Amino acid sequence: MYRSHVLVCGGTGCTSSGSEEIIRVLKDELDKNGLTSEVSVVKTGCHGLCALGPIMIVYPEAVFYSMVETKDVPEIVSEHLLKGRVVSRLVYDETVSSEGEIKSLADTNFYKKQHRIALRNCGVINPENIEEYIGTRGYEALGKVVTEMTPDDVIKCILDSGLRGRGGGGFPTGRKWQLAKDLVKGGQKYVCCNADEGDPGAFMDRSILEGDPHALIEAMAIAGYAIGANQGYVYVRAEYPIAVERLQIAINQAKEYGLLGENIFGSGFSFDLGIRLGAGAFVCGEETALMTSIEGNRGEPRPRPPFPAEKGLFGKPTVLNNVETYANIPQIILNGPEWFSAMGTEKSKGTKVFALGGKIKNTGLVEIPMGTTLREVVEEIGGGIPNGKKFKAAQTGGPSGGCIPAEYFDIEMDYDNLIAIGSMMGSGGLIVMDEDNCMVDIAKFFLEFTVDESCGKCTPCRIGTKRLYEILDKITKGNGTLEDIDKLEELCYFIKENSLCGLGQTAPNPVLSTLKFFRDEYVAHVVDKKCPAGVCKDLLRYTIDPDKCKGCTMCARVCPNNAISGAVKTPHVIDTDKCVKCGACMEKCKFGAISKC
Repeated sequence: MYRSHVLVCGGTGCTSSGSEEIIRVLKDELDKNGLTSEVSVVKTGCHGLCALGPIMIVYPEAVFYSMVETKDVPEIVSEHLLKGRVVSRLVYDETVSSEGEIKSLADTNFYKKQHRIALRNCGVINPENIEEYIGTRGYEALGKVVTEMTPDDVIKCILDSGLRGRGGGGFPTGRKWQLAKDLVKGGQKYVCCNADEGDPGAFMDRSILEGDPHALIEAMAIAGYAIGANQGYVYVRAEYPIAVERLQIAINQAKEYGLLGENIFGSGFSFDLGIRLGAGAFVCGEETALMTSIEGNRGEPRPRPPFPAEKGLFGKPTVLNNVETYANIPQIILNGPEWFSAMGTEKSKGTKVFALGGKIKNTGLVEIPMGTTLREVVEEIGGGIPNGKKFKAAQTGGPSGGCIPAEYFDIEMDYDNLIAIGSMMGSGGLIVMDEDNCMVDIAKFFLEFTVDESCGKCTPCRIGTKRLYEILDKITKGNGTLEDIDKLEELCYFIKENSLCGLGQTAPNPVLSTLKFFRDEYVAHVVDKKCPAGVCKDLLRYTIDPDKCKGCTMCARVCPNNAISGAVKTPHVIDTDKCVKCGACMEKCKFGAISKC
C-alpha cells in the first residue's frame, strides 16, 4: 500500500519535453531516499494542459506541478515526498487559492466547464496496466452487452443516445451500426477504427490511444457484437509511435485476460483486433480510402454507393468510426442512453473533444458539452489570447472546415450551427487566430496542405485545388485582380460539387469561409496591394521613423542583407530594394522606430 502516488504525463507532448527522463530521475531519487516502497510512480496519458508540460501531480494532496525539469526532481522528492513541504515555485498557480491552499483541478478555469467522457481516464490511469482500466469499471460494458443484451438492444441504446460520429461528418453512430447489421444478413463483417487523424493541429484520437487504449478495444468489441463481426482493425498513422505501442500492449493484455479472442465472457461471442499502420496520407481519413489502404492497396477513395455498411473492407459489410466516437460507447452502455442524451443540444448530444491551438494561452485538449460557446472555450477554458491581442477568428475542421469570425464569438458549437455558418465540427481541431493573422494567408496555408494531400484520382480535386492555390498565391504576392476573386469563388463551388470524395468536396471550405467573412482583406491585397495584418511578405514595406531612430546601429548590425545604412547617432534608412523583409530589424529595435506597412 503506497502513501503517495506521483502521476507523470507520458503523452507525446510531455514526452517530447523530457517526461521519460523525469520519471527515470524520480525513481532514482525515490530509491536514494528509501521511498520506493512508499511512493508509486504512474506514467499516465495526457492531462490536457499541454502548454504546462511536463506535468507531475502528487496525490493524495493533488498538488499540480507544471513545467517540471529533471533538476527539479530531487527537490520535489526531498521536500514534498520526504518532508511533506510543497515546492510552491513549481505549483500551477490556478490550483492555489488566495489563502494559499491547494484547489482541486476541477475548480480551475481550464477544467471546471469540461465534462470528460471520452477523456475520462486520460491522465488518471496507467494506460499500460489493464487492471487500472478494469478498476474504473473497464470491460464492464462489454460484459453487460454479451451476457444481458441482444445486438438489437445495443444498437437501440446507441440510437437513443443520439451519439453522432466525432470524425467529421456527424452521421448517427447507431444508424451506421444498424445498416451494417441489417443490409447483409450473416457472413463475414468487419469493425474498423479511423485513428489516422490527419488534420493539422488535431491530436484528440492520439491522446485517447495514449491515455486509455482499452476504452477503444472494449468499444470495438461491442460494435462487433452489435453488427455480427468477429474481426476489427485499427488504422493508425505510423507517426504515432507511443499510441501504437500502448495500443498493442493493451490488445495483448486484453487477449491474456480473455477479453479479446474466443468465447468472450463465456458468451460464445468471439472478436479479435489488429493494428494497421498508415503512411501519413490525409486522404486515408476518408473511409473508403482507409479501407483500400488496409487491403494493401494505394489509399484512394472509391465511389459511393455502395456504402461501407453494405460493401466495405474486402467487399464485406463494415462499420467505421473514429477513436473518440468509440470512446463514448462503454459509458453509454453503463450509464444509459438518457444520461448521454441529456448533455448537449437538441441534435448534437453528449460532449466533444477539441484540440486548442494557435493564439491561445492554454493550448491542449478539452472536452466540453455540445453547445458550449466559442467565447467560453477561448476566454475561459483557453485562458484568452496572449499579449492583449483581439480575437479575430477560429478555424474548426482543419482543411475541411472554415473560419468562425468574431461576430460569431458567442455561437453555440454543435454540428448544425457550425455548418450553418460555413464551417464544420470536423474531428475537433480548433485553431485560434488574432489580429496579426492574415485570412488570405490562412486560406492559402490550408490549400497548400490539401494540394499536397490530394490522391490525384479525380480531376476536380487534383487540378482544381492547384488552380485555387495558384490564385491565392498570386493575390498574396500583390499580383491579383478583382476578377481573380470572382474566379476563386466560382472554382470553389465547382470543386465542391464535382470531387469524388470528402477531401475534395470540403477542400474549398477555408477559401469560401474567408471570402464570406473577410472579403475586405482579399480586396485590400488586390486593390491596395497591402496585407492589413502585415503577414504577406511581398506586400510589406519596412520603414524607419527618423524622429524615433537614435542611430544605435543595432538594426544595421542584424540585417542579413546589408539593407540598412546610416551613421552612428543619426537616423538610419532602409533600402527597400535590398530588404528581404525578415523583420529582424524591427524585432531588435529598442525604440519602436521601425514599422511595417
